[in-house]
Amino acid sequence: METEYKSLSETSDEKVIKSVQDWLNALQFERRLSGKTVEAYGIDIREFLSFTFEYQERKVSLAVLKQMQVSDFRAFLVWQTDYNKTRASIARSMSAVRNFFKYLSRADILENKAVLAVRAARRAKVLPHPLTVSDAERFLKAAEEMNKKSWEAKRDVALYTLLYGGGLRISEALNLNVRDFPLSADAMTITGKGNKQRLIPLLPAVVKAVKNYLKANPYLGDDAPLFVGARGERMNAGVVQRNVRAIRHMLNLPDTVTPHALRHSFATHLLQGGGDLRTVQELLGHSSLSATQRYTEVTTEHLKEVYRQAHPRK
Repeated sequence: METEYKSLSETSDEKVIKSVQDWLNALQFERRLSGKTVEAYGIDIREFLSFTFEYQERKVSLAVLKQMQVSDFRAFLVWQTDYNKTRASIARSMSAVRNFFKYLSRADILENKAVLAVRAARRAKVLPHPLTVSDAERFLKAAEEMNKKSWEAKRDVALYTLLYGGGLRISEALNLNVRDFPLSADAMTITGKGNKQRLIPLLPAVVKAVKNYLKANPYLGDDAPLFVGARGERMNAGVVQRNVRAIRHMLNLPDTVTPHALRHSFATHLLQGGGDLRTVQELLGHSSLSATQRYTEVTTEHLKEVYRQAHPRK
């Protein structure tokens, strides 16, 4: 069966459309999920309804959703697999569908427990890919050397130093305004996913790099974005990724070296240096310890490799 991506108005009746809109609003304003997460869930549910419309050969109504069987949800999984969706993508899609049906149940709209019996294939375990300490130092040095006279080069050095020295997500750093960075303090407040706030220490190297950048920044102002593009607008993540690729190519580093890899490196190097898991969890802004525990596996592999290389009986 060939299922095309269709709009809600093409696949669903008015009550289903309203339920989807109310659910997405609840995710954004009640659960305070990020805009990108809500957008991704919206795409996933529209794809599910588009599939259901074709599979059931009728417009999707609340009655249709209530009557769906385990086999119907499994058919959706099979369809996704046939279209070469990744396991991570399928797992996220089923998570969105389950979440939607749970919302329908909580709102007393309809009850369908069949969706709870369906599980997508377990996601492949992907460990973070941090830089080594020496590669992280080489990376920052290369960023500094690329164009010493350019204020944009100073901006990039400040941004990379903040990502590596504070463990920020790229979106968290780019959302900062000048007034958010306290140059005279030794810590700052970061607003992360779900509008959750956390306090991160400011290393002297981070403060120095940001000060050097702000002195050269031609677009200063308390309400201005901290990191700006060539015309003074808030810097785009795509530009950061492009600049990181240039340094990566110059240093012959692997493709896993991305802006987010600097955050991975922050966590891994802290743990390798003796930092405890709970502290690293707080600094990263992880809601669960299991997300942070991935980094202990990275450091364990590092220790094993050092042991294999250094032990005289290798």
